[in-house]
Amino acid sequence: MKYVSDYIVPIGPEGLKIVNTGAWRTRYPVMDTAKCVKCGLCFLYCPVKAIIRKEDGSYEITFDYCKGCGVCAHECKVKAITMENVKEGDE
Repeated sequence: MKYVSDYIVPIGPEGLKIVNTGAWRTRYPVMDTAKCVKCGLCFLYCPVKAIIRKEDGSYEITFDYCKGCGVCAHECKVKAITMENVKEGDE
């Protein structure tokens, strides 16, 4: 099952448009699953719901809407999430 939230924004007389806000980021989170204790703080604090909870209780970062804000890395008490710079050519 895929869990992706679409951001739908009004764009005037043209109606509504789904925006891929993840294309704006300059940094992105990297999760070390070996360090993750499955506490869910990253999931709870992500302002755009770019982190999903999988059926086995683990968490996964989806990059369609991740803005690279770093809140998940900041809230992770075991430092299982680090922020990396987007390199030229990365999508």
